[in-house]
Amino acid sequence: MSFCFNFDLPAQTTNPEDVDGNELQHGKKDHAVVCTEDSAKPAEPVKEANEHFPPSDPQFLLMDAVFETVTVGALPPLHFLNETVFEKTASEREDEEKILSRMAEQKYDLISGVYEGGLKVWECTYDLLQLIEKDGETFRGKAVLDLGCGAGLLGILALKRGARQVHFQDYNSTVIEQLTVPNVMVNCQEDDDVDSEDDKEGKGEMKEEDSCKKKVKGEKESPPPKKQAIDLAQHPLLTRCRFFSGDWSTFLALVLKTEPPPKYDIIFTSETIYNTAYYPALHETLHKLLAPDGLVYLATKSHYFGVGGGLHLFEAFVEQRHVFALDRLWDGEEGLQRHVVVLRFKKPKDT
Repeated sequence: MSFCFNFDLPAQTTNPEDVDGNELQHGKKDHAVVCTEDSAKPAEPVKEANEHFPPSDPQFLLMDAVFETVTVGALPPLHFLNETVFEKTASEREDEEKILSRMAEQKYDLISGVYEGGLKVWECTYDLLQLIEKDGETFRGKAVLDLGCGAGLLGILALKRGARQVHFQDYNSTVIEQLTVPNVMVNCQEDDDVDSEDDKEGKGEMKEEDSCKKKVKGEKESPPPKKQAIDLAQHPLLTRCRFFSGDWSTFLALVLKTEPPPKYDIIFTSETIYNTAYYPALHETLHKLLAPDGLVYLATKSHYFGVGGGLHLFEAFVEQRHVFALDRLWDGEEGLQRHVVVLRFKKPKDT
């Protein structure tokens, strides 16, 4: 199938302005038409899946790190590595995939089949967080998969609100090792900091803790003592987590080798349906890994300009497969339309 959209980028690359629709929102028009038939094809060969384990001494991951904090309503604060600082320190980080250097050179937020956007926290993730806050979901006792996790904010929220296990998956190993794992660790550490502060009375330490709810957590909040870093690697919350990289098809094959194979009560996936070529692998992964009464929460834009996917095409794809029922939970009306939908297995009466 061939899709044509108005954009002027080379095949296999995507500029952030095309992905998030900023040009459209600002009234800019580009009359060059490029067919995306080639760019919609998945890269070959597929990226082999791997499981990643937190380092036994995570001190080097968190030392001198600068974190941002997002707080949505009554949800616990979520901390994640500052994107700008991350980019500026790219040359100092381990990156066997070379995605950090390629991003710096080409200034793209997406290089199809090479880098799938995991270093950026996209807008729809915040939409889903707001919906979770509104619905009051606690995740207690549930198995959760954060699919295409990037910074991992959705999985981290589930972890902090009682999930019994949370698995994180992203296409790129660099994203998992350099971003997702450190983010999970710093949120585990923050929970310990809150507990320790609650044990202290009349010393004014709570005022300093309140400051972490602001936009940026500076390096002073990092865990310098080596003992604390070693203890963090054995943190009870961290032991509930597993981390995976790779293409969805190889990720699925890898986790299905587990005995028994995992079934997730909740699967989060945000900004992952931008490329129609990935729909079969995504659908199969959801089909095989969702628990019988489980829910898939998908946050997305209506259209991804310059890439080819979007909610309308994905809805049609899902309907053709006759596996899931898809319901809209939230539709944004401002700017480039964004949506949150839920997928569940069809019941006999739905077919």
